[in-house]
Amino acid sequence: MRFFLGTHHPHWLRHLTVPLFVSDRTLRRYRTLPVATCPWALDSGGFTELSTHGSWAHGPSPRAYADRVRRYRDQIGNLAWAAPQDWMCEPFITAITGLSVAEHQRRTVQNYLTLTTIAPDLPFIPVLQGFAPPDYGACVRRYQDAGVDLTTCPVVGVGSVCRRQGTAEAAEVIATIRDAVPGVRLHGFGVKSTGLRRYGHELSSSDSLAWSMAARREAPLPGCDRHASCANCPRYALRWRDNLLSSLSPNTAGPTVPVRSESRIPTVRAPKQRPRSPLHGSSQVRHALR
Repeated sequence: MRFFLGTHHPHWLRHLTVPLFVSDRTLRRYRTLPVATCPWALDSGGFTELSTHGSWAHGPSPRAYADRVRRYRDQIGNLAWAAPQDWMCEPFITAITGLSVAEHQRRTVQNYLTLTTIAPDLPFIPVLQGFAPPDYGACVRRYQDAGVDLTTCPVVGVGSVCRRQGTAEAAEVIATIRDAVPGVRLHGFGVKSTGLRRYGHELSSSDSLAWSMAARREAPLPGCDRHASCANCPRYALRWRDNLLSSLSPNTAGPTVPVRSESRIPTVRAPKQRPRSPLHGSSQVRHALR
């Protein structure tokens, strides 16, 4: 399983060697993009978009988003895949949008079809949305009815599981999808330690930004005397990642990615041209990516 370390600091792309997960909402602010030294995946920032505005009406159009992704792919490099502008299905999100789970699924599938029609050369992935396990089977059928063979996709995202990733229900969601599409390669959005121990062997990849929230509750690491917490610290993030992967069985964690020792990790600071990130509140950081 490949683990993408979530970060709300896109400039880490030019320094770190582990796979990173970066949101368009933070990357779009860069006039000069970092050149990636690691593989990375792009999130559309759908959770923040829908929880803030209740729709994608305030976000980029599909064509504008595709143009951004092309710029990222060409100028940053090493882009593994990009998430579509999907519609999460957690009850509090559907309460904000006023739409049904079925309508969120329809819009998610339609956006994927639109993006891949506009830009067939870009690595957009389909995302399965739902809430109850049977919802995900219904979303699979929507893709199948649209002529999308999910087994041929490099990876298929599983959305709306982040807040319950460690539960039996989330494990049932994964099992439901696997029963519906044997052989599909799945990415679990926001799936971390508890979820990975339950069903990580069923995933091809996952991501998490949970290290930043954990760091807010702890004292800075020894030697990190320039900040009050390590919530924005690459040393802490890499240590958290290593501890997470080492806690998993070899079949789940997969091969390790060599990283430089902590003493050789460069001090990573945001470019001066970049405005200060708004993601300083704990709830904002928690959901910066989804």
